[in-house]
Amino acid sequence: MPAKLSTGRSLLSLVAVTTSVGGYIADWNHTHVYNPRWPPHAKFHNGQTMSTGLLLGASALYYLHRSTTLSPGSAVRDYLHLVVWLLSLNWIAQLSAVMYPGSLPTDPEFGDGFPQLGICAVLFAIIGLGYFLERRHLTKAGMWHDAKHD
Repeated sequence: MPAKLSTGRSLLSLVAVTTSVGGYIADWNHTHVYNPRWPPHAKFHNGQTMSTGLLLGASALYYLHRSTTLSPGSAVRDYLHLVVWLLSLNWIAQLSAVMYPGSLPTDPEFGDGFPQLGICAVLFAIIGLGYFLERRHLTKAGMWHDAKHD
């Protein structure tokens, strides 16, 4: 990836940081981690989910900002695709959680609805926009090549 922090990379970095710390911000309180009504196994999976977000976001930041000696055409393209995939995984998993038996997007004592849907839609839109802008930036800089040209 190029050293300059472009708009696309900035947007993707924003989602990577949100992915890394968002679960801790949302869950490290009385509604989740300190909720006495949560059984230990539920807290186990909540911890697993928070750690997954942290690792995915940190991995995305690493690949988004690392320097490479690989051929620019293949390395830049592959790293950008990997970053988009890593950033999407946590949010895809969050949306899928509603399909598990007995699962609800919110605890009844804290209201109803599916607030994660809006959050995920915004983050997917930012990921898509960041990808589009970064690909355009790399194309203009002569660093994006179709796979058939590598």
